[in-house]
Amino acid sequence: MPASGVRPVQAFVSADLLPPLPAPRDAARPYTLSRLFGRILLGVWLAVFVGLGMLIVGGFDPEKFQRYGPGYISGLGVTLGLVSTSIVLGALLSLPVALGRMSKNKVANWIAYVYVYFFRGTPVIMQLFLIYYGLGSFRPQLTEIGLWWFFREAWYCALLTFVLNTAAYQAEILRGAIESVPRGQHEGAASLGLSQRIAFFKIILPQALIVALRPYGNEIILMIKASAIVAIVTVFDLMGETRRAFSRTFDYQTYLWAAIFYLIMVEALRNLWVWLENRLTRHLKR
Repeated sequence: MPASGVRPVQAFVSADLLPPLPAPRDAARPYTLSRLFGRILLGVWLAVFVGLGMLIVGGFDPEKFQRYGPGYISGLGVTLGLVSTSIVLGALLSLPVALGRMSKNKVANWIAYVYVYFFRGTPVIMQLFLIYYGLGSFRPQLTEIGLWWFFREAWYCALLTFVLNTAAYQAEILRGAIESVPRGQHEGAASLGLSQRIAFFKIILPQALIVALRPYGNEIILMIKASAIVAIVTVFDLMGETRRAFSRTFDYQTYLWAAIFYLIMVEALRNLWVWLENRLTRHLKR
């Protein structure tokens, strides 16, 4: 101890402070009836998936897979081509439709509203039937104007249906994203002397597309799953090839393989969209 009689700080801390205590134990959760039911249900699902997996492995026929596998790959290409083309063309069509929905011109606003209302309010399979079967009944008129080559092909009818359908959904997504951009962005562009056209395409639209990125991903996933209906009008996409394989083998596993292909497509797109969103919004994260 120093001559002044003052105890050192270290000695004071070590002598007078209480030793650290261990963390308290978690309170025991009561084993309720809901927990018991949840575990039983989880066990049932695990048993079902294990049994299904064993059934698939036990009933796997390499000869069938080798025979119909190329058809699945061909159908997968048709599905990807149909969906990607319809998404791109629908995106181009959605921009003027979205602008029409926001327009102060009553005629343009009314036309865009009716278009969006119809294609969002009716089933896509009904729209496909109206175009494929409905317009097909006007063959003489379509032949006279030189459009029968388009409407006689089921693939083109499916493409037109998907383009019109997804354009309506994308227009609403884009309209909501544009209207979510703060008003100050418009005022800032005007204060810099930028025209409305340049301000829209250089400032407003890029910010709106970031907001609309996740809804766009959901729309693409929905289009992938909805594309299966084109098999009804003799388009041999992934589902069309699956139906053909099942009609010749009567093996339920043909649909299981199709489900696996759809799951792979959706999961790959989901991961791609997560990466794209993280990449484009990295400047917004702190």
